[in-house]
Amino acid sequence: MFSPLRERNYRLWAASDIVSIGGTWMQVLGLNWLVLSATGSATAMGLIVMLQSLPVLLLGSWGGALADRLPSRPVLVISQAVRAVLSLALVAASVAGTDALWPIYGVALLSGVISSIEGPALGRFGSALVPRDALAPALALGSVLSSGGRIVGMALGGVLVGLSGPGVLFAINAASFGVVILALSMMRPAEMYPLARAEAGSADAGVRAGLRYLFTQPVVLVILALAFVIGSLGRNYQVTMAAMVAGPLHGGAGGYGITSTVFAVGAVLGGLLLAGTGKATHRVLIIAGAVISVLQLVSAAAPGLLTFSLLILPIAAGAVIFDTVVCTRIQLDTREDMRGRILASLGLVSSMAGIVGAPVLGWLCDALGARGALGLAGAVTTVAALAGALVLARVKGVPVPALRTVRRGLRRVVRRRVPAVTTAVVPTDAVVPAQSLLTAAAVVAAPTGALAPAAPSRRPLTAAAVVPAPPSALPHHGSTHPGPTRPVAPSRPAVIAHAVEQPVRRRRALLSLGTGRRGRTVTDAVDYLDRPVTLR
Repeated sequence: MFSPLRERNYRLWAASDIVSIGGTWMQVLGLNWLVLSATGSATAMGLIVMLQSLPVLLLGSWGGALADRLPSRPVLVISQAVRAVLSLALVAASVAGTDALWPIYGVALLSGVISSIEGPALGRFGSALVPRDALAPALALGSVLSSGGRIVGMALGGVLVGLSGPGVLFAINAASFGVVILALSMMRPAEMYPLARAEAGSADAGVRAGLRYLFTQPVVLVILALAFVIGSLGRNYQVTMAAMVAGPLHGGAGGYGITSTVFAVGAVLGGLLLAGTGKATHRVLIIAGAVISVLQLVSAAAPGLLTFSLLILPIAAGAVIFDTVVCTRIQLDTREDMRGRILASLGLVSSMAGIVGAPVLGWLCDALGARGALGLAGAVTTVAALAGALVLARVKGVPVPALRTVRRGLRRVVRRRVPAVTTAVVPTDAVVPAQSLLTAAAVVAAPTGALAPAAPSRRPLTAAAVVPAPPSALPHHGSTHPGPTRPVAPSRPAVIAHAVEQPVRRRRALLSLGTGRRGRTVTDAVDYLDRPVTLR
C-alpha cells in the first residue's frame, strides 16, 4: 500500500503537498468570507470561480505543450513563488479594508493563468517521483492526502477566520508555498525517474501535434468521454447533496454537514483502498464508474438522511477511485513526450464538466426535484458506463461474453422467423450442378407455362426428382473459349424451386444454383435452415 513512500523524493513531496493543500483550502474559505462580507452577493463568489477556471479552458493546451518541453521542477518552483506573492497581495487587500473587489478579481484571474501552466507540469513531475508500476498507488495516496488536507484546512480555517479574520488565512497559505519550494530544493535529481521531453522546435512539440496524437488514441478518447459524462452528471455532489438534504430529506444545515463529513471519510477510504490494491486497470475504471452511477440512481429513492448518508459513503469512495484511475490511465496509455498535453486535455475536460454539469444539475433539481435529478443523472451515467465498457472492449479487441450471448439469442430468434416457403427463380440458361442437388438444394425444373401451384408432395427430394426439359427445347451453343470443344451447356426454361419446412432432422439445407457456361456458383437464401425440403 505504501510502496511509493519508499522513495525519498515522494516522501518530501507528500509532506509538503498536504501542507500546501491545507493552506489552499484555508485561503478558499477566507476568500469566500471576505467577498461575502464586502458584498453579501453569491454572484460575486461565482464570478471569482469563473475567473479562476477561464484561463484553464483557454490556455490549458499551451500550458501542456510548455510542460512537455520544459523541466518540471524549475517550473513548479516559479509557480509556487508567484502563488505566494498573490496570497500576500490578498493579505494586503484584507488589511486595507476597502470594499473594492478589483484586486481580488485580479488575483483570481492570475491564479487561473498559473494553474493552466502549473497543472500539466505538476502531473509530469509527480509521475517522475516513482517508478511506472508504482504510479497508481502514488496517485491514490495523493488523493488521500488531498482529502486529509482539505478536512484539516477547512476545519482550522473555520476557527481562525472568526478569531483573526481572513488575512491570517492568506498569510498561512503564502507560507505553505514556501514549504513546497523548500521540499523541491531538497529533492535528489539522481533518484528521480525522468520522462522523455519534446524537443523545442520539433514537429511534435506544438499544440496541434498534441491534438493530432490525442485523436489517434481511441482508448484515451473513451476515458475522457467517460470522465466528462460522469464528472458532469455524477460528480457535482455539492449540488445534489444540498438539494436532497434541504428538500425531500429535510435535514437542514446539520444534515448537510453530516453528509459532507461522510463524503470526506468515503473519499479517504477510496484512496486507501486503491493504494492498497495498486490496480488501476480499465476494468477497475469501468466498474467504479458503473457502481457510483447505480448507487446515485438508488440514492434518489433514499427514504431518510441515514440511508442517504450510507449511500454517500461508497459513492465518495468510488468517485475517488474513478478519478484516480482516469488520471493514471491517461498517463500510462500515452507517450511520455505527450503527457503534459494529454494531462492538459484532462484538465480541460474536468473544467468543462464542472462548468456544464453544475448548472444542468441545478436546473434539473428545480424542474424535476432533487429525487428526479438524481435518478435521471444516475440513469444517464449508468448507460454511459455500460457504453464505455462495450466501446473499450471493441477498441482493445476484448471479447464480451454477455454481448456474444445476446447476439446468439438474436440470431436464434431471426432463424425461427424464417418464412415457411422460400422461392428462388432460376435464369433460363442456368445449369443445376448435380453435386448441389445431392447435398442440400431444392430445385425443380418445369416448363414456363406450367407454373401453376399444385398440392405439395411429401416425397423427399433426390437427384431423380429433377425433371429434364424435352430435347427439342434445348438449343446447342458453341464453346466460349479456345481449345477442344467442351460439352454443350443446355439451356433450361425458367425454374421455380419451392422449399416446404419439414420436422427438424439436424441437417442444413443449402440452395446452390449454377450460372451457365462459366460454372460460377450462387448461394441463395436458405442459409441455416435446419429442416429438409420436399418437392412441391
